[in-house]
Amino acid sequence: MSTEKLRLLDFSNPKIKTLHITWFAFFLTFVVWFSHAPMMAIIKESFGLSTPQIKALLILNVALTIPSRIVIGTLVDKYGPRSVYSALLMIGGVICIGFASAQTYEQLAIMRFLSGFIGAGFVIGIRMVSEWFPAKQVGIAEGIYGGWGNFGSAAAAMTLPTAALLFGGEDGWRYAIGSTGVMAFLYGIFYRRVAKDTPKGSTYFKPKKHGGLEVTSRGDFYFYILMNVPMYLALAVLTWKLSPSNLGLLNETTSMAIYISLVVLFVIQVRTIHHVNKENLAHGVPQIQRYKFKQVAVLDVAYFVTFGSELAVVSMLPLFFLDTFAGLTAVQAGLLASGFAFMNLVARPTGGHLSDTIGRRKTLSVLIAGLTLGYLLLSQIDSEWYIPFAVLATMACSFFVQAGEGAVFAVVPLVQRRMTGQIAGMAGAYGNVGAVCYLTVLSFVDYSTFFLVIGASAAMVFLFVQFMDEPTGKMAEVMPDGTVQLIDVE
Repeated sequence: MSTEKLRLLDFSNPKIKTLHITWFAFFLTFVVWFSHAPMMAIIKESFGLSTPQIKALLILNVALTIPSRIVIGTLVDKYGPRSVYSALLMIGGVICIGFASAQTYEQLAIMRFLSGFIGAGFVIGIRMVSEWFPAKQVGIAEGIYGGWGNFGSAAAAMTLPTAALLFGGEDGWRYAIGSTGVMAFLYGIFYRRVAKDTPKGSTYFKPKKHGGLEVTSRGDFYFYILMNVPMYLALAVLTWKLSPSNLGLLNETTSMAIYISLVVLFVIQVRTIHHVNKENLAHGVPQIQRYKFKQVAVLDVAYFVTFGSELAVVSMLPLFFLDTFAGLTAVQAGLLASGFAFMNLVARPTGGHLSDTIGRRKTLSVLIAGLTLGYLLLSQIDSEWYIPFAVLATMACSFFVQAGEGAVFAVVPLVQRRMTGQIAGMAGAYGNVGAVCYLTVLSFVDYSTFFLVIGASAAMVFLFVQFMDEPTGKMAEVMPDGTVQLIDVE
């Protein structure tokens, strides 16, 4: 499977231009989503917040991202990435400005919860990039998109504290965070004007029905419903973390109302999924149009352990270094931990490139195995380690983590083109579910056990990956006139 060299500076090439304007859109969503992180100490002092209140804000920041990635994936498949990305950037920008303008803790909490919406931007570009790049290049293209986009969180950490100082005064942090919202809003307008959903002459395939994935067998129908359960459980865990028995942001009545709402929403979703698939279940699907839902399920759990562990580790790594090695300052610990996020720039594109060149399942297997060993190595770090070796160990582990993310989304567009947004949304949501699960584990165990749990779960995912079929041949998509078009997947 050879890969034609991408000329990434050839802006005269429409697909290269699309790649660059799209990864920058994703980059801005992560800048906005994590704009609060480097300002938390200032915000805590400005509002006189307690440590539990700060923890609640951090949890609220990821809560809405789980369902919003599913919803955004559906909207992308229905309306196209150009319209959805521009709308998300503009709405997310307004929410960010609202957070920067908050005058009470309650306003901060509401705006931080709503900010999780912009964290769904990732899935939009997955569909956009897959429309512009052929199967033999889609892995590295998605890797560049994901790697450079994810770097937005690191860019926010590096630039916003300085920007706050330049703005000056007690409200410097407000102007710094608010400016990212303004940039996102303006870029949303730009993206709407410049981006195109598909190359000229290409068809944008859409699902026949919306509200859930179309599956092609009764077994896959039940499998799909089962795979939705962990997302609702993760939202229930988040509610529990915010309940009176933990952080205390929610009272007993509100917590119970949320639990009941989650059950009702799950029942509604099951009914919707059945409605979407009723015809397929009754009359069957032609063999040429079938796909196996197990492909989606494997990608979900693979992203659970890759991106899920990345979000969790990035959240705790500075504190890990601070607590493990005596004499470090908070600033030094943060700098040592930053190497984990920096690997995104090269690791995700590398994972996508390897997937394009040596095979999808083989690449994912090797990277998940490396991730497993990496976390087992991190579990052995203690105060006796030489600090540079500890940093190298975290960076080596993070390479496999983020290259694994690139390998996952090298496969996502090759399952079923018309549902790429929904498949990406479900996999992306599983990444956030993973973060919730791992951070919950961390609240009960020490650092070494935390890394061991991630390593053990990665070993299980390695076994699941062996059940994934290597994408080969062609996928069938139905044209608007009812004819079938075959699309290469290798």
